[in-house]
Amino acid sequence: MFPFPQNEAPLSLSYIFRMLKTLHIELQDSVEEVLPALREQGISVYILTDHVTAEGMESLTDKIAQASDEPIPADLRANITFSSPAVYIYTSGTTGLPKAAVIAQRRLWAMSFFPSVCGLKSDDVVYICLPLYHSAGFTLGFGGAIERGATVVVKSKFSSSQFWDDCRKYNVTVIQYIGETMRYLCNTPKRVSDQVHNVRMAIGNGIRPEVWRTFISRFGNVDIKEFYGSTEGTLGFLNYAGKIGAVGRVNYFHKKTYPYALVKFDQEQEEPVRNAEGFCIEVVKGETGLLVAKITQKAQFGGYARDPKQTEKKKLYNVFEKGDVYFNSGDLFRTDHENFIYFQDRVGDTFRWKGENVSTNEVSDILTMPTSIEEANVYGVTVQGYEGRTGMATITLKKDHQFEPDAIFSHVTTYLPSYARPRFIRIQDCLAVTCTFKQLKGKLVEEGFNPAVITDPLFVLHETVKSYRPLTRDTYQSILDGHFRL
Repeated sequence: MFPFPQNEAPLSLSYIFRMLKTLHIELQDSVEEVLPALREQGISVYILTDHVTAEGMESLTDKIAQASDEPIPADLRANITFSSPAVYIYTSGTTGLPKAAVIAQRRLWAMSFFPSVCGLKSDDVVYICLPLYHSAGFTLGFGGAIERGATVVVKSKFSSSQFWDDCRKYNVTVIQYIGETMRYLCNTPKRVSDQVHNVRMAIGNGIRPEVWRTFISRFGNVDIKEFYGSTEGTLGFLNYAGKIGAVGRVNYFHKKTYPYALVKFDQEQEEPVRNAEGFCIEVVKGETGLLVAKITQKAQFGGYARDPKQTEKKKLYNVFEKGDVYFNSGDLFRTDHENFIYFQDRVGDTFRWKGENVSTNEVSDILTMPTSIEEANVYGVTVQGYEGRTGMATITLKKDHQFEPDAIFSHVTTYLPSYARPRFIRIQDCLAVTCTFKQLKGKLVEEGFNPAVITDPLFVLHETVKSYRPLTRDTYQSILDGHFRL
């Protein structure tokens, strides 16, 4: 826990350095693993400590101590404009492997200003339990507090059991969330002190309607500011009206300033539907469509660092007229008769689980590393009682090889973070592909993991026994009942 002390100026550099100095120890091990590769590329690594123990790293503390406390000379910033890169934030996006999204100065300022639009004030105390390598935790939570001059309480790791005790202890008034954190809080045992706190507002995204209702009923009338946005995206929504389930409302002036549309999308071909003239087709109210946002001088798309191919994949040309260019969000939405807009699903090569975007391509590459697995088709399936989609893989085995549940469990837990590990594995003789050899996911997603309808062998990741175990009908029902936890 790193609360800013009341007797020290909020967000003072000295305190930030002390906080980061504490955090560097757990990060050092991760850097040391790839240090030889970094040194081969001539990359310098600085660490916030007085004493460097690893060869190839340099101390940053002494350089900070030697730095002048005078304002940075204007001539050093003469070439910096609002379009200049400010930070790189890695994101799985909706296509391929994780990549570095280029965040320009203009966008960083806009993201940091967003909490003030929600109603954040300088005398607020903001509780951040999201990782600061996420755009939400870093730019909205941390950056938003800097912009307002608010106090922040940074939790090194989210804990549902300690959450409200922390809020009471540090007099928290604003919390930041993703859908999963709210569900975890609602699933904790009820306490008489549930509504004893000073939290007045929650800013975040991904909360489901049923969780929203439960949260308000249990923890009191907290003003939930649900929004939609992506790290590299050019457009965002804010549910300023408090409509449960919505991420925002279609607004004439917003749409005029930042043109966008919901267009028909072909799930099988994974591309927008076009009419006889070659242009996209807008959906009607109530129909689900792909969100596309026009790239303009005001709404620029920074793309991905040194990756023009992936940058180009996110662009759609000639959407409504010849020569226009739109950003493909990779997300599906619908609007209702009152013009409220609702997030429906994510398309492409990712799914969202435990609040994280999972790259199906990356998981597939990891799964095919063992000698027994020939191919792997990875996708997300919905599970009753859970947010997002949990990972499932349909695999084929190499000739004369058997499925090795213990070995595969050891492999995925070694190479994949918890949220990216396939919870279900389905074994087939061959994988269905399109005429261009793209793996078909649609039917597999629809069939899910029900052993009553699937005749192929099914396995479920069983963390207690550290293996994959056959997915029986009893286990399936136990998952639906919430007794077998994923």
